[in-house]
Formats: sequence, C-alpha cells, structure tokens
Amino acid sequence: MKLSSTIKILICFIAMVACKTEKKDASTLINSPNNKIKVHFYLTKNNEPSYMVYFKNEKVIDSSTMGFELKETLPLSKNFKILDVQRSTVNETWDMVWGEDANVQNHYNELKIALEETSELKRQLNIIFKVYDDGIGFRYEFPKQEHLNDVVITDENTEFNLTKDHKVWWIPGDWDIYEYLYNTTRFSEIDALKHYKPNTHLGQTYIPENAVNTPVTMKTDSGVYLSFHEADLTNYAGMTLAVDTGDLKMKSELVGNNENIKVKRQTPFETPWRTIQITEKAGDLIESKLILNLNDPSLVEDLPYFKPTKYVGIWWDMHIGTGHWDYSGNYHAANTKYAKDMIDFASEHNIAGMLVEGWNTGWEKWWDKKNKKVHFDFVTPYPDYDLEEVVSYGKSKGVALVMHHETSADIIRYEKQIDTAFALMKKLNIHAVKTGYVGSVIPEGEYHHGQYMVNHYQKVLEKGMAYQVAINAHEPIKATGKRRTYPVAISREGVRGQEYNAWSKDGGNPPEHLTIVPFTRMLGGPIDYTPGIFNTSLSPYKTDNQINTTLAHQLALYVVLYSPVQMVPDLITHYKNHPAFEFIKDVGVDWNTSKVLDAEIGEFITLARQEKRTKNWFVGCITDENARAIKVDLNFLEEDQIYIAKLYKDAQDSHYMNNPEIYEILKQEVDNKTIFELNLAPGGGCAISLIPKN
Repeated sequence: MKLSSTIKILICFIAMVACKTEKKDASTLINSPNNKIKVHFYLTKNNEPSYMVYFKNEKVIDSSTMGFELKETLPLSKNFKILDVQRSTVNETWDMVWGEDANVQNHYNELKIALEETSELKRQLNIIFKVYDDGIGFRYEFPKQEHLNDVVITDENTEFNLTKDHKVWWIPGDWDIYEYLYNTTRFSEIDALKHYKPNTHLGQTYIPENAVNTPVTMKTDSGVYLSFHEADLTNYAGMTLAVDTGDLKMKSELVGNNENIKVKRQTPFETPWRTIQITEKAGDLIESKLILNLNDPSLVEDLPYFKPTKYVGIWWDMHIGTGHWDYSGNYHAANTKYAKDMIDFASEHNIAGMLVEGWNTGWEKWWDKKNKKVHFDFVTPYPDYDLEEVVSYGKSKGVALVMHHETSADIIRYEKQIDTAFALMKKLNIHAVKTGYVGSVIPEGEYHHGQYMVNHYQKVLEKGMAYQVAINAHEPIKATGKRRTYPVAISREGVRGQEYNAWSKDGGNPPEHLTIVPFTRMLGGPIDYTPGIFNTSLSPYKTDNQINTTLAHQLALYVVLYSPVQMVPDLITHYKNHPAFEFIKDVGVDWNTSKVLDAEIGEFITLARQEKRTKNWFVGCITDENARAIKVDLNFLEEDQIYIAKLYKDAQDSHYMNNPEIYEILKQEVDNKTIFELNLAPGGGCAISLIPKN
C-alpha cells in the first residue's frame, strides 16, 4: 500500500529519534529494504571512516576507507569519533516528466553518521548512506563549522576495494572526453595510459594516471553485476577512478586543473553521491533507477514547451563530406533551401524537429581559438541562411527548429553571449538547442570534466529553465541523473558516437560497441547517438569507411539506446520510398514501461518498451560480431489482446561487413503467448513493432 507523505515523514522522524539513543560503538550496519544488500560502516583502529558491502551475504566491497586531502591544512581522514547516528526509511513513487518509465519507485533505507575529530580542531564530517534493493549511494556532508569554512580539496580518497579480479568494461579516465571504445578485460589488466595518444580525438586528451571513467561496470565470477558511478554532480569535480591492479582497488580521482585544485567550496556543502549498482542480471542494471532517485525532485511538474520527439537535420552531410559547416567551404550545407527540404521531409513523415548545424558565423576558423581567431556569433546567420524564414516555414509545416551552438569550448565567450542567444530562441519559439564543446577549454588550464566546467553546464541548464530551452549537450560532463531535477537536460553525447564510423581511421565502431554502451554509459542517462543510418556502406561518399552493423541493427537502436530526442540522421534521399523507414516513423520516444528481456554485456541485448499514451510496444534486439539465435517471449503483452507484429529482421545472408543493407519484413498476429525465434546476423539485429489490433 502506498503511504502518504505525512505517514512517511512520521516514520522517518520516529526512526531518527530512536537512533539518537543508540550506542555509538564505531560500527554501524544498514540493509536494503529486501535485505539482500548490507552496508557495514565502521571506524578503523586509526579511527578512519570505512565501509564494506555485502550482497546476499557475499562480500562485494572489502574494507574501504574514506576521506579527503585538503590544501594548506591537515587531511580530513583520521581520528574521528561518532557523534550521532540517524536512520530513516523512505518508500514513495514519483512521476517522470519524460523518460524510460512513467513512474519510479524510490524505496531505500538511510543511515546518516555524524563524525567529529578527536583532535583540537574538532572538524566535523557527515556521511550519508542510502541503500536500495539495486545498489547503494553515499555522500559526504561538510557542515558549517568554526574550523572549516573555505575548503580546497586536492584529493578525495574514497576507496572501492574489490574482492576478486572481476571482468570489467571500461574506458580510460580522460579528463576531457568519453569518446572511446570500451575495453573488456580483467581488472588486473586495466591499462588506461596506453590510450593516451595526443591529437587522435577532437578533444584534448589528458589521462594523468591509470584510471577509468564512470560508469564502469563489472561482472564477478559468481555472476553478480557491479557498476560504479556518481549521482547529482553539482558544483564539484567529476570523478574518475584510479586503479590499483595489484591490490584490486579503485580510489576516487577527481578531475582537477593546472593548479592541482580539484574542488573549491565553502561549508556547508555536500558532495555528489558515490554509487554502486548491484544486480543479479545484466538487464537489471538498465532497469535500475538508482542514479535518478539520488537526485532532487523535479523543479517543475511539466515542460509544456518540450515534448519527446524525433528530428532530422543538416549534420550527417558534414561527416560524409557532402556538405560543410563553414560558409567558405565548397558547399555550405546550412542554407535556406536545404533546410526547407528537410522540413518538407520531416512534415511528410510526422517528424517534429529539424536540426541545422553550421548556420551561424564563425566556422571558418573554429579550430584556431588558441590564436583568438574564433568568433562564433550565436545570433548572426550566414548570408545564405535566413533563420526567421526557416523558423516560420517550419511552423507552417508543424516542424520545430532545433538550434545549434558550437562553443568550441570557449566558455568565456559563450557565457557572455548565452543570454542574448537564448533570448533569441525564446523570441522565435525555438525550445531546444544542441550545444557542443569541441576542443580544449578556454580558460586554459581547465578540463571538460572539472569543477569549472561542471558549473558551466549547470549554468546552461539554469538558463534553459529560465528561457524555456531544452539542452542536448555534446562533449558534455557525464550524465548523473540531473535530468530528474532539471527536465530540460533532455540528452547528451558523452560516448563514441555514430560519426566515428564516417571518418575515424581505426575501422569505426565495432558491432560489440553498442552491446556494451547500454550497460555502461547509458546507466548515467539518455544518449544522443544518432542511430538509423540506412546507407551503411557510406557509398559513394566514404569508400574507406562503413557502418559496422546491419540495417536491422540500426533500426533496433531506436529501442535499445534511450533518448527522448532521437535523430533520423541519414541523407533524406536514403529514406525516401524505403520500406524499412516505416519503423522509424512508428517507433516511440517517450515510454510508459521499459523491460530488458534478455542480455549479456558485450554480446547481445533484447529490450522492449511500451509507448506512453498508447498501448504500442516496440522491441529492439542487437548482437555483436557473432551470429546469434535468440528467443523473444512476448509474455509482457496484455492478456486477451491480439497485436499486429511487424518484424524488421536480418535476411538469411545478412552480414555487417559484406551484406549489411539487406533485410526482411514479416507481419503476423501475435499475443502474450507468442515466442519469436530469431536468427541475428553477425553485427545484426531485429526491430519489432507490436500494435494492438482494432
């Protein structure tokens, strides 16, 4: 039975009062609501804060200490005593403004430990644990206090000590980008430093030590899945995890700057949550809402100016060479005529958005900002692009413009212009923007994932709320669930995306890439990956490159990879009169329910989602480079209801390398007793629409 807010608060109050009288024996336990996860907090012999984590009585995190190195003062890590312990329980349900599921249960047991140093300074530190059925989150609180006001953190020493040499899916702890292929190794084999290859990415790569970026996901030999990340990253540095391959240990390594400062704050303040998702099935990691639940409730009940949608755009042209961003190029793609052609196509196929990149002045020298020659102007279009005419034409056709702001990571210049730029969007009723931050950060000495940039991305969200503009950030800070609080944070990149297939010199993204991403990067939040390329051979534009999937795999990604904004990215000529395009037209973008039917990380995934406000279901199945026979049980469908199933599947001789664009479409009636037996080609997939009959 669902408890009222008053009853829940009363239960929490009684629990907290009761705990104030409990004995402070420097050892405290707390369990998850279903008792499968147990956290043991205690003080070591040196009175260091420490914790262990158990799952079904198996130790999954061994003794791990907690603390901080501070500039020009003693570390905050030892000689503590427990002043107070408070416990509480919360069980509530909240509605998502948009998302993978309409409703989210937020059920946890909380333990708050108040610590004070036994030394003369008597500095205080609180540690809060929230223990869910699918994992834990903990954070530090720095109370307002006499001997700790201005805090400069040079290191956060939060440990995650593993019990065995687990299988790990990881990318290196780069301070500027997340755009790497995932490695699959044992923990003892992690070597991030070998991935430091200057000038091989659009962003400045800086990997100062053997560390990994989060989410980093593992599987134990006993079959337990662990994923380490953070939630509610606010006014703090992003966290990488330094790896000790010998002792099987990770330690938080915050992203700093050239002054070796990680975080500057004044008390009181809280750190982000350090999170560990713990599940028995790979798919349960995706269904988990731990990261979202550890963020504050939404600041608004609805976003009347933004609805989840699909969008076309002037974008893929630049990556395959049929157009250019800058006006001085051989063919400037962002021109009024082409934009109108895009709008006509979108309107004809009920696609509600249209992105234009390269519309504004400044692209001629955008890579040369170090020499101060970049002057992006976010309100001035090139001569061949009439912004107001395009907006008006789109409105007449029911297609809204998606604005584009490439900042080239010149934060100083962008922050000077952002109010003017967002005010223009509001005036023109443009309610979404794709932002970009390619290259090294200005001011120099800062990195994309440090506190300075975390605060910048936060400013953009706040401006979005003020000007009614939804934000799709590229070259972003990692997703940590802030979309719950700020629903204008609709999507972001932060992953090696589709464009690498068009121009990378390493063979593009292998088929296994997207069988790993849902269990790593996507655990943080929505991904703007741009699925749906039909011309997978890239002929005749890029003869040395290709998309390493079948066409059916590309369709399935609209279900497998979650985002409330999904691009329809290929040249429109490749979609016209194409039978498979019907799936892109039909597939939803806002969901009532999402279920992982079967999965194994790095091998395959089958995921089903029910569209919000309809009873339509869609299923996506993808595999790695191996052909695979799978079963799809439709037992999730409503009983006593017949559905019309349409399957877009690999043909018998499909293959991502040499025969990627052939496929079959099958149509039949099904119900919740139907089980499909599918054969996925190497690099293949299957996309299924399930529409109730009558």
